[in-house]
Amino acid sequence: MRRSFAASRCRSRVVTGARLVARTVRGIESILADEIQASGLGTVEHEGHREVWFQHLGPGPRVLDLRCADDVFVFGAVVHGVDRTKASLRVLAAAAEAVPVRDLQALRETLGGPRQPMSLDVSASFLGRRNFNRYDVEDAVGAPLAARADVPYHSRRAGVAPPHEGMSWRVTVDGDRALLGLRIGPGPLHRRSYRRITRAGSVHPPLAAALVRLAEPFTGARVLDPCCGVGTIPIEAAAAGGAMSIIGSDHDRVAIRAAKANGEGTSISWVTADAGSLPLAHRSVDLVVTNPPWNRQVPPAGLLADHPTRFWRELRRVLQPQGRAAVLLPDADDHLVDATKAGLTTHDRRLVSVFGAHPEIVVLQPS
Repeated sequence: MRRSFAASRCRSRVVTGARLVARTVRGIESILADEIQASGLGTVEHEGHREVWFQHLGPGPRVLDLRCADDVFVFGAVVHGVDRTKASLRVLAAAAEAVPVRDLQALRETLGGPRQPMSLDVSASFLGRRNFNRYDVEDAVGAPLAARADVPYHSRRAGVAPPHEGMSWRVTVDGDRALLGLRIGPGPLHRRSYRRITRAGSVHPPLAAALVRLAEPFTGARVLDPCCGVGTIPIEAAAAGGAMSIIGSDHDRVAIRAAKANGEGTSISWVTADAGSLPLAHRSVDLVVTNPPWNRQVPPAGLLADHPTRFWRELRRVLQPQGRAAVLLPDADDHLVDATKAGLTTHDRRLVSVFGAHPEIVVLQPS
């Protein structure tokens, strides 16, 4: 059973051992939690705003294989009693002075993180209004953490990016609680190495991975993304394993060339095709996972430009009777009217928040 951490009576407490926190897109925390438990990585202890806390169960760098996580950290400290006043900066600094930095760096190495960092940097964020800014928080904890690690502190206040593969810490303040965590990897997990080419409208990789998980992939499934763009969703589907047959198609030939470059080394089939008239047989697809263009960052093209309802008719036509579709939709209520008319039933809806937008993940099946 998952349990929430109760608020401590003390103002701070240092957390040691293999307790980790993974951060993600708002709205897919439970999907990340399921990925952690299904992968055997640990026992989930708490799901909060954009974060999942878990107890890591074994050695090895597999935590860096999490697909639905934006990033993953080793716990440093949980600090309570953080209010909106600048006095809270002293509370945070005192907590940082007590963090066993070298022990946590050693744990980071066992989990696949870099060795022998030459510098230390901090990135902070908080919810609500405060009488201090993120740089005040970063500098308050950065200096004592760097002193404990015996490395130089690199402040972000001047807008200069920190050195690569330093010791990077994250501070998140939510209500009166702050969490200090040490990044495990050399960079954020959401920065996928395959993303050599991107463009406006490309889906955020951890969100793409969550879409794939909600589609419930299985060994031997035929998976389609009819609006694949530069290939993020099909590539995330390939990373899910299961020896699936994956097709990425798009009306834009330039996008397909980019998808082929990003998907180099995978067995994905890339096809230039109009989502309003797919070159696929009836009932030939098990799963559809896609982020269709609905005139936000990317306008619909081809047949969908004048006949957007064809998207739903084609999706229903190619899906197996027991098939499943996971679709990312802005203004979902408006689009689902057409999906229902095309013979699709809504089975799940999840509101997410990414880069200031608030689309929904909608899971559908043939009626």
